[in-house]
Amino acid sequence: MTQQRDATASWKPTTTWAALQARANLVRQIRSYFEERGVLEVDTPILSNAALPDYQVEYFTTRYVGPGAAHGRTMYLHTSPEIAMKRLLAAGSGCIYQICKVFRNGESGAMHNPEFTMLEWYRLNFSYHELMDEIDDLLATLLSWPSAERVTFDETMARWTGLNVDQARIADFESCAELHRIRVGTQSGDYSREQWLDLLFSHIVQPRLGHERPVFVYDYPADQALLAKLKPGLPPRAARFELFTAGVELANGYEELDNSEIVIQRAQCEQKKRKQMAREPVILSESFSAAMASGLPPCSGVALGLDRLLMMAVKAEAIDEVISFTVEQA
Repeated sequence: MTQQRDATASWKPTTTWAALQARANLVRQIRSYFEERGVLEVDTPILSNAALPDYQVEYFTTRYVGPGAAHGRTMYLHTSPEIAMKRLLAAGSGCIYQICKVFRNGESGAMHNPEFTMLEWYRLNFSYHELMDEIDDLLATLLSWPSAERVTFDETMARWTGLNVDQARIADFESCAELHRIRVGTQSGDYSREQWLDLLFSHIVQPRLGHERPVFVYDYPADQALLAKLKPGLPPRAARFELFTAGVELANGYEELDNSEIVIQRAQCEQKKRKQMAREPVILSESFSAAMASGLPPCSGVALGLDRLLMMAVKAEAIDEVISFTVEQA
């Protein structure tokens, strides 16, 4: 259903009026769903003075010049409203949600646009399994989807790669990549276990997920936790999940880490990874650190890609079919 375009029509939207109407209806239903449950809609800044490092993400930055910054100050276009929303949670907002534009540099393709729409929400006193229950309910309400299958990260890796996540060696990861004809970079010898697991999961496991019904993959390795709590017991696992359908990631959520010291330690670790990958360091948010130190209430949160959800709703094959203008046209 991709529209044909030519040079003389390049000013026209890539989407259809039907898709625009479907988007409006989807947003209206989402707002109604959360209003009925007493979850407050909030609006936080897109521009921020600092960010939370993620070694896998490239950030958009700009310069503010004005009062207090005569020589200019670096500012970030947020990759998620997470930092600001957690500051609201720490200040006593209660359960909240937001629908907003977010930005990730270098991401463009059938499933990616550097600017996209995210639905993010936080539920106080919810475990991550209770949040999965709510996502099931929301998607049943919006799209009449069945409840998602639930499988652990370890189980799905073992099924599709034959690897034991904890016992596999680097040589096993390399052999698995070769068996599945996965081309790896020239620096693959420097890949960490985390990077190997991410590579093999994204290339081998993810394309096979969610073709009969949606799938929650949960309990990720501890080194893929970032801001998620770790579950008690060994081997360490993060109370984190991702939702997949038709091989596409739709959502990422977890029980929120509320220990400010560990949050800072993990942020510093991400900075080191960015340096190792020759990526620009990120200015850490002191306001976020202070909010976390003041006390984040027990909660779970999730970010869901609204454009991808709309793609599923209208059976689109590429993201440009459901957004008004792509990065090339903006």
